[in-house]
Amino acid sequence: MNGQPPTDRDQYIAQARRVRFAKRVVWIAAALVLLAAAGYGISRYRRNYSQNRPGVLVPDQGRQHVALDAPFLYNSNPPTSGPHVAIPAEWGVYPVEVHDQILIHNLEHGGILIAYRPGINSEVIAKLEGIAKEFGRKVIMAPRASNDADIALAAWTRLDKFPVSEFTKERVEAFIRAWRNKGPEFVP
Repeated sequence: MNGQPPTDRDQYIAQARRVRFAKRVVWIAAALVLLAAAGYGISRYRRNYSQNRPGVLVPDQGRQHVALDAPFLYNSNPPTSGPHVAIPAEWGVYPVEVHDQILIHNLEHGGILIAYRPGINSEVIAKLEGIAKEFGRKVIMAPRASNDADIALAAWTRLDKFPVSEFTKERVEAFIRAWRNKGPEFVP
């Protein structure tokens, strides 16, 4: 220090600093290991969570608000994400078509769309309506002429389409249970 040999006190202080530094290194290393393990666990959970749920994953096309009828090429039919209007539709059963850009906003809020091709069996429509009413909030049902399948179930970035011959109440209920309230913007 000042040219004199270190005292016992100086050696004690230096040793205490080394111990404190070593403890910090151990704590930081432990924290980094825990963060890495948590990140790995979360990514595995998400992958398994998504893979073991009904429907197919559709790439997210964003959540921007646009004017009604703004042109956009959606990556699924019906759309499961992408540009949409700022105001969602009321939850419930509609006897007429609802514009896709309105419905997408409902999906963003964690809603489920049950869309059916007009002209399918009226008994199936009645069963779908019963399911929609049973679940109530966060489910919207409407005919949709541009469906490329008889029935389409849509959630944010998730889609299940099938012909009437593959309809079961259990299939529709499983989709709703899996994806209701799972949109990127939770609104009770």
